[in-house]
Amino acid sequence: MTGPVTGPATGLVVGIGARRGVGADAVRAALARVAREHGLDLGDAVVATVESKLGEPGLLRAIAPSVPVGVPAAVLARVEVPHPDDRAARAVGTASVAEAAALHTAHRLAGDTGAGPDVTLVVPKTAIDGVTVAVARYHRP
Repeated sequence: MTGPVTGPATGLVVGIGARRGVGADAVRAALARVAREHGLDLGDAVVATVESKLGEPGLLRAIAPSVPVGVPAAVLARVEVPHPDDRAARAVGTASVAEAAALHTAHRLAGDTGAGPDVTLVVPKTAIDGVTVAVARYHRP
């Protein structure tokens, strides 16, 4: 992961995975739908993804002016997730992007490097038009 991860003591992390070349409108629509369906305000959420997606123009435009946290695929591959996917593993080297990025980054923000009560996956991976979104809530004691 590049650079330190900082955020408030309690918050949300949105993990995003997407097909190559996905448009900003598709990313925005997926985020809006997840927020609406789960009653969440994602406006201040930290966004995380696999490092190989950090250059995706649609993703970057959709979350601007925020900058996503990039996590190496090898790190994401070690995160235990409820919904691993063999297609993702073949495409980017990890069986989960959205859930793993959300959980890993939330654990870092909570100051927790392992599974613990301070991080909860509040929205499991949700695939919408080429975009996959998952949301984790964290609390730093």
